Amino acid sequence: MLVNDPVKKALIISLVVSSISLSVKIGAFIITGSTAALSDAAESVVHFFAVMFVVYGYYLSIKPPDDDHHYGHERVEFLSVGAEGAIIIVAGLTIIYHAVMSAITGIEITNMDAGIVMLIVAALINLALGSYVVRVGRKHNNMIAISNGKHTLTDVWTSGGVVTALVLIHFTGWLFLDVVVSFIMAGYIMFEGYKLLRFSVLGLMDTRDENVDAALINVLENNLPASVKGWHHLRHRTSGSTTWVELHLVLDDEIILKDAHYEATKVERRLIDALKTDAIITIHLEPDEHHDEAHNLLDGANKSKDLDEFA
Repeated sequence: MLVNDPVKKALIISLVVSSISLSVKIGAFIITGSTAALSDAAESVVHFFAVMFVVYGYYLSIKPPDDDHHYGHERVEFLSVGAEGAIIIVAGLTIIYHAVMSAITGIEITNMDAGIVMLIVAALINLALGSYVVRVGRKHNNMIAISNGKHTLTDVWTSGGVVTALVLIHFTGWLFLDVVVSFIMAGYIMFEGYKLLRFSVLGLMDTRDENVDAALINVLENNLPASVKGWHHLRHRTSGSTTWVELHLVLDDEIILKDAHYEATKVERRLIDALKTDAIITIHLEPDEHHDEAHNLLDGANKSKDLDEFA
């Protein structure tokens, strides 16, 4: 475990501060009885448990490769982000449920002034916390931290919505605004949850990262050694802070192994330097004129797929 890991530090701070914010919101609901305040507190309960899962996911993601996980543990990032997205959506559905029940049973709100102050305090706490965690996540290119920070910032919007509703109710007496604002908040945070779920699914499906692809192709099209005659079958995927890249390089037929390895290593270094993440490059070397002839040996090796689908 890294002693001075800024991402780990940010997530631990997020966990501690989230518990404080949650306590303030629960207090606001207890003294007001507002359904919107209850919805805000319920979202924070879900958020607190989500942060616990995120912290565990990050600890797991930075574990080095072992005998059972040769590619490391970084792909848990997608599971962690997806779980947080799903939890946010559940929180949104919970808010809708409580809003409907409140509309049916009747709305009664008390101690609005104190409740408003408490929710403003909670919102300011989450604004500072969320901005800090997102900033750390972006600086270190860590989606676990970014998603956690964004989830914290949704708390700011939900608290802001509740405060707005309570202020309007205080001056107008329109109690139905409590329910209306609850529905609006639910829609917003569910949309944020959907975006996190989408990131998770795309990552688990190894969807092509356009920025990584452009950086790699720029090197392959403009910065190859003279002895490299071409390239093909470029594939890549990014997990956590590591990008895995595979490609085939075509070289002169007569090049000796030592020189071919040296040229491939130069390409490897240029590809790594082009990326913002760490990278592991696997290069398959092929002769120029006898490329197809060499591949004839692999015909029929795959049981149900053509060779070109894999190589």
